[in-house]
Amino acid sequence: MFSRRPAAAILPCLLACGALAGEAPRQMSFATADGGTVFADVYGEGGRDGVVLAHGSAFDKESWRPLAEQLAAKGYRVLAIDFRGWGKSTAGLAKDALFEDVLAAVRTLHREGAARVSVIGGSMGGGAAAEATARAPGEIDRLVLLSPASVSAPERIGGDKLVVASANEPAVERIKALYEKAPEPKRLVLLPGTAHAQHIFRTDQSGRLTATIIEFLSSRATPAR
Repeated sequence: MFSRRPAAAILPCLLACGALAGEAPRQMSFATADGGTVFADVYGEGGRDGVVLAHGSAFDKESWRPLAEQLAAKGYRVLAIDFRGWGKSTAGLAKDALFEDVLAAVRTLHREGAARVSVIGGSMGGGAAAEATARAPGEIDRLVLLSPASVSAPERIGGDKLVVASANEPAVERIKALYEKAPEPKRLVLLPGTAHAQHIFRTDQSGRLTATIIEFLSSRATPAR
């Protein structure tokens, strides 16, 4: 199932959050509840708001860098994770329990002081993020699902949800059906084209997708825990 893939002070506020283009993110690792280890790229010093980025099967944590830098510049502390079986991350007792990797990252951000944590997941990562909200209600405040993979119980997906897909991608009918079953609050955005999940960032819809995500995270206020 798994694949392994392989200027002086211009803006002090961006330097503080590690969001200057070309600046390498920091690295960290943390344990999962089932005994695995997740490696993550860290962007931003952050404050009360954290974001976890969960990649699709054709991607890895480094694939999120452009979005992560923009989120860090907006004041978020961001963890872009490698799922178990990708990079240096290792599985725990259940090798397919990707939701454990998401929850480990969410809990790490909460321990570090984040009052609210959102998760952005693409395809496989979207399915894992949705499963995480069902397994741990209340721990994830907002959820961005980019062409999410199938979820066993979409009616149990928690959090304030934004589902994004391409209007003509092959999986769009399945994604719309998942969205219909998911509980409120929720919002569906269909973008022109056929690209799936994170592949949308490689199309002319990249700017619109990024703006939609940032607007959703910033305008939908969720009370602090």
